[in-house]
Amino acid sequence: MDIIHAVGRRKTAVARVYLMKGEGNILVNGKDYREYFPQLHVQHNVTDPFAVVGIEPTFDVKVNVYGGGFKGQAEAIRLGISRALVKLNEEYRKPLKEKKFLTRDSRMVERKKYGRPKARKRFQFSKR
Repeated sequence: MDIIHAVGRRKTAVARVYLMKGEGNILVNGKDYREYFPQLHVQHNVTDPFAVVGIEPTFDVKVNVYGGGFKGQAEAIRLGISRALVKLNEEYRKPLKEKKFLTRDSRMVERKKYGRPKARKRFQFSKR
């Protein structure tokens, strides 16, 4: 096993994940993931796939992520790590699928339409 590459996306965030043998370091854009995501609930999004399959400290993960906000980036990383783990071992698919870690959440912001203040909101109607 050299390096396993996978891509995760969420809203406008795109994460390229590289999984390799190591001692459990997770680098996001060159920083430790705890430093990159200071919020605890967001840190758990990044490490949850390892906890589900039960192989926590055996792999190094290098992630390049861009676009979106911190929560969208964390969920994009979660999807990328999950896809990389399935490439590593097909038996991990069932527990990850049950937790919905392999589902691409495709909800994005709807574009603004012309003649309106927002995507769906309309200006106040006046009959007279």
